Amino acid sequence: MSGAARPPEGPAPFLGEDAAQRQEGTSSGGAARPPEGRTGWLRTLRARLFSSPLNTVLTLLCAWLLLMIAPPLVEWGLVKASFTAPTAQACRAAGGACWAFIAEKYRLILFGLYPYDEQWRPLLTTAVLLAVVIASCLRRFWNRWLAVLWIAALAASGILMWGGVLGLDYVEDSRWGGLPLTLILATFGVGLAFPLGVLLALGRRSKLPAIKALCVVYIELVRGVPLISLLFMASVMLPLFLPEGFTIDKLLRAQIAIVLFAAAYLAELVRGGLQAIPRGQIEGAEAIGLGYWQQIRLVVLPQALKVIIAPLVSMFILVFKDTSLVVIIGIFDLTQSAKAALADTAWAGFSVEAYLFIAAIYFVFCYSMSRYSQALERRLAADRR
Repeated sequence: MSGAARPPEGPAPFLGEDAAQRQEGTSSGGAARPPEGRTGWLRTLRARLFSSPLNTVLTLLCAWLLLMIAPPLVEWGLVKASFTAPTAQACRAAGGACWAFIAEKYRLILFGLYPYDEQWRPLLTTAVLLAVVIASCLRRFWNRWLAVLWIAALAASGILMWGGVLGLDYVEDSRWGGLPLTLILATFGVGLAFPLGVLLALGRRSKLPAIKALCVVYIELVRGVPLISLLFMASVMLPLFLPEGFTIDKLLRAQIAIVLFAAAYLAELVRGGLQAIPRGQIEGAEAIGLGYWQQIRLVVLPQALKVIIAPLVSMFILVFKDTSLVVIIGIFDLTQSAKAALADTAWAGFSVEAYLFIAAIYFVFCYSMSRYSQALERRLAADRR
């Protein structure tokens, strides 16, 4: 047969990475591609901000708003701000933010009306609650001793805040306030609402009509009203139905309302996770001889909670922020403590600084919970793979 000589068979010679890229670009009929590192961030920026005419317009609009808002905010909050000032008049004369107001009133904002000389006790209570929450986020503490740790931490918090034992002066809870009270309401609210919500979710899926009906009525009734109405009922209506001479502390009534409210929403989240578990998991647990509660505790519930990590943390964040609603019934949480600090006529008129300060506190806690949930989801996904 006649024809052109064939090229020798065998592996192609090694041309190097750059030469291979140039050869690939040339063979495809286009120019040689530039190295990935030089254009990767440009492609990412174009894909996220300028992928369409609408996205381009929105990006330019946001950039324009940022240029209009950021310089005045920086000038007010940093350049012309007063971080130390002897009086409020000196702060106003500077023309910027008066962070000296926070330096003057931070103890009232953080600890409310708690006795000044005893404020080390709510500070230590805050540290204890944060420590046990952080320990609960670490997988090495995920065992039966974690419940014991929580009981000990909550007992220690009660002893520190109330006192009356171990040589501590008694402080009634009407004088509690600020950040420790917000953490107590949120911690007890989530800690007590979670097991109640799990039981309500299991009850709603029960085959017993009476238990199922009670759980459905409770969940739908509580989820159908706002938390403010429950707080008003707990503060105003509940004492009217109690026997004469029997009273429940206002703080305890508010805590019960938060627990009942959070439990109803958690029940629906847990029920959604239970419905996501395949029937084969339950049948497999039955096949190896596990009873109902063993199936729930060892097989079903751990998988269901993995599915709903994100909405669970969102619910925890919601409960933490909703504790500020107790201000309407006169409880000195973080928001009410800030209002009390603003009531001082000598430092009146700095409400923006006060609310930015407590907003920063709420942001730190909520953002930390959000980031932890994302990290936990990635870790559990890696474990499944």
